[in-house]
Amino acid sequence: MQNKIFEYGEYRYDYKEIRENRKTFSLAVYPNMSIILKVPQGAKSSKIESFLKRKWMWLEKQLRYFEKYQSKKYRKEYISGESFLYLGRQYKLKVIKGNFEGVKLIKGMLVLSIKNNIHNSKYNKKLLDDWYEEKTREKFQERYSIILKNFNYDYNPQLITRKMKKRWGSYLTGKKVILNPELIKAPIKAIDYVITHELCHMKIKTHNCEFYNLLESKFPEWKKIKEQLELRLG
Repeated sequence: MQNKIFEYGEYRYDYKEIRENRKTFSLAVYPNMSIILKVPQGAKSSKIESFLKRKWMWLEKQLRYFEKYQSKKYRKEYISGESFLYLGRQYKLKVIKGNFEGVKLIKGMLVLSIKNNIHNSKYNKKLLDDWYEEKTREKFQERYSIILKNFNYDYNPQLITRKMKKRWGSYLTGKKVILNPELIKAPIKAIDYVITHELCHMKIKTHNCEFYNLLESKFPEWKKIKEQLELRLG
């Protein structure tokens, strides 16, 4: 998958190009407004551009439709019935009045227990955010320790989390592996892939053939997981 740019008149579109063993072109626009173009392995740039020009009106119409959807995106109130992602699964939130304050996973539900006012959305959000932060720290460290065993490195870089708008992970040479806390909402395999990717950078700094050969040897499913993650991040 490669990041590409299509310009048509005053319009400019960022899209992701995937080359596959196929005979036809396939263009898709997703609700997060990401654009995916699948093309045959040997497709020439001129043919790709010609296809995009023919599809321009449809592409623009789809983007405008999803733009309206984005602007009306539901704002969570942290009340019973809302859905939240954790490790790739959606859980219904159930807010109850109880003798403790915090969050527990019980029978496929996120149960948020409050001692007093269960309708205080701001406080409910804080408790849920605290729970996500704790789980993120625990799960990332657990997966990091496991994945690290696949590498024979003399030292282990520090693992930290940091919010990033366009990246799931990063590696600071000789110092730190950084993970986006939003990864806690993705499946375990996605977390493992990002950790593996960043640990490969300890040996090979750039995304060259040698790097991808190493990544393939450590995580054969990386292409599929990478595509799913890029669609999720938008």
